[in-house]
Amino acid sequence: MTNQKGFSLIELLIVVAIIGIIAAIAVPNLLQSKAAANEASAISSLRNVVTSEITYSATTGAGGYAATLTILSAQKLIDGVLGGGTKAGYSFGLVGTAGTFTVTAQPTTPGSTGNRYFFSDESGVIRYSTTAAATVASTPL
Repeated sequence: MTNQKGFSLIELLIVVAIIGIIAAIAVPNLLQSKAAANEASAISSLRNVVTSEITYSATTGAGGYAATLTILSAQKLIDGVLGGGTKAGYSFGLVGTAGTFTVTAQPTTPGSTGNRYFFSDESGVIRYSTTAAATVASTPL
């Protein structure tokens, strides 16, 4: 019989077990990193909406604020993805009137896509809550 080279079944099972252990350690850290990146994107998007509302008020809005994200998107002040209301695992809401506006961001799947809820208004202060939708009374960043 010729000399056969290769791995035995036991060696292959050991390698698979080691890969499984490494994956079990790495996956939770990967998910945490993804949630942190989504939160950072949500904060950046809130800043963008606040700036866009101020720009809208000073130019097109005659002192009033845009009522929806769609209006800001139509004016090319925010991108179309954010204008659609969902971006990077967060759902955004905007309510604007003649003298004020509020913008909120909440994770689409709490605990998975993000752990914090965000809020901002014409003051530009971004606030957050870890338990429910953030409001003007929530903790500032």
